[in-house]
Amino acid sequence: MDNSSAYILFAALFIIMFGMGLSLTIEDFKRVVTFPKAAITGLFNQMILLPIIGFLLASFMQVAPVISVGIMLLAACPGGATSNLITHLAKGDTALSITLTAITSIATIFTIPFIVQWSMVAFLQQEQQLVLDIPSIMLQLLMITLIPVSLGMLINAKATSFAKKMDKPTKIASAVVFALVLVGVILKERDNVVPFFQQAGFIALLLNLLTMGTAMISARVMRLPKRQAISIAIESGIQNGTLAITIATVTLGDSQLSIAPAIYGLIMFVTSIGVIVWSIRR
Repeated sequence: MDNSSAYILFAALFIIMFGMGLSLTIEDFKRVVTFPKAAITGLFNQMILLPIIGFLLASFMQVAPVISVGIMLLAACPGGATSNLITHLAKGDTALSITLTAITSIATIFTIPFIVQWSMVAFLQQEQQLVLDIPSIMLQLLMITLIPVSLGMLINAKATSFAKKMDKPTKIASAVVFALVLVGVILKERDNVVPFFQQAGFIALLLNLLTMGTAMISARVMRLPKRQAISIAIESGIQNGTLAITIATVTLGDSQLSIAPAIYGLIMFVTSIGVIVWSIRR
């Protein structure tokens, strides 16, 4: 992605997250803390079940070792601003989604190196010392998530009538940005779609469906409200593919490791549309 495209995407995400903040209050986040069962369930799915499901698929399916490592890399990078956007469009618990993103963004600073190094040894028999750019990750969390959401919440608290008027326009803008990102991803990878699907399509689809399905079931077992169940399912099934691809190509210097994250990015956008439509109809 060139610099101009990156700046446009950053600006769009900032505006969308700001729009989400317009519909949130401090009470929404207080409920997450006061009744932590949903947050604990979400974190268990993202930090424990997701890597386990990824490992089982990578171990037992007949795929190339680089695809297996790519799947584990994906499993190590949950959440991100995309999951917050999809949760918002699907009428899930946005405050819970943002809370989970914030917590996992910090936790994965420590878990990503462990999972990736372990999977490199397990599937490629290679030792790889992985050092993440922690300041960059924290800055991204602040600039794309925490700052715009906080600004939106501040305006909601000070000018509630304005915030309510902006609710529908920001949701429309969110849907437009989501569609444009999907089209952009498809166009960018158009030459690689078929070969990537042949190598990693089925295992990526299974990872997406199993993680979302398992998360939804666990949320229902814990008797969580529908909105929170939707949030947990989306947070578990929508991975931070951009971070996974960056680690594969820049940090590890092996573009083949980015095949699974790239194809997963396409698949998760398509399944997300299904979740959004299903949720709205319900």
